Amino acid sequence: MSLNRLLGKTGIELPAIGLGCMGLSEFYGPATEKSAAIDLLHRAIDLGVRHFDTAELYGNTANEVLLGEAFHGRRDEVFVATKFGPVRDPETGEMLGLDGSRKNCRRAIEGSLKRLQTDVVDLYYLHRVDPATPIEETMTAMAELVAEGKVRHLGLSEASGDTIRRAAAIHPISAVQSEYSIFTRDIEDQVIPACRDVGASLVAYSPLGRGMLSGKFKLDAPPDDQDYRSTSPRFQGEAFEANLALVQEIESVAAALSVPSSQVALAWLLAQGEHVLAIPGTTRLSNLQSNLAAADVVLDNQQLRVLDRLADQVKGNRYDERGMSIING
Repeated sequence: MSLNRLLGKTGIELPAIGLGCMGLSEFYGPATEKSAAIDLLHRAIDLGVRHFDTAELYGNTANEVLLGEAFHGRRDEVFVATKFGPVRDPETGEMLGLDGSRKNCRRAIEGSLKRLQTDVVDLYYLHRVDPATPIEETMTAMAELVAEGKVRHLGLSEASGDTIRRAAAIHPISAVQSEYSIFTRDIEDQVIPACRDVGASLVAYSPLGRGMLSGKFKLDAPPDDQDYRSTSPRFQGEAFEANLALVQEIESVAAALSVPSSQVALAWLLAQGEHVLAIPGTTRLSNLQSNLAAADVVLDNQQLRVLDRLADQVKGNRYDERGMSIING
């Protein structure tokens, strides 16, 4: 993997493909056993991964603890991004809401620094925009962390174009993280133009459509009950069947190139512009190696046209009703 891209206006070059770490701790089934997860993170560094993405939310802080342990002694080899905003009950994990206040920002960063075993976070995101707190107030609090040396660069996640521009008027925004894939392109109308206007990179999460674009799922092999995808509209009923039919078109492009469909999905994403970086997640070394190899896959114009037409045919929202209510904030 040799494809590097600049992160916003920071002057920092990162490999175009990083690693989303959420699934190691929660949401896609039981947490990965700690020693296996640390081994995967170490192998990722050895394979050239530098950009690792986590959040206070993931595993109810357990994911940050995991990364802190894994990166102890190797901190200078990695670029760590984490996020704050959503609040959970520390005992039950229940989602309690969003809090973009200065008080919560200060509380969250101190916890993240301790868990990550570091004195500075490379990239700090507002994970979801709090409608009760003006974005200017949140960004002012986050900018204080930069001034104090606790955070190097700032970002937003699932923010609207207007919010991105308002935030950037307070402090430079280096990255905007949003779901973006062959199946999810709603950010192209407003969010990506705003990123270009303020000079921010687009960090694409779920670039494999939560695994669907990899061809992993079949009609007779849907997500199991321990996997939160089992409640996702795109993985249910007629929508699931229709979406799997679209995946077959990705698989046809992949077969012509003799590569996995996951590599085609990532290659499509990287072809959308130099401002795009991807953070696919995985718990398996083989998948990690395959994802990184996607940086070498080149799609021709005809293949891109075939893939470009799929998003309008996708059935179901990307989140359930609650999840959809807190995006594009």
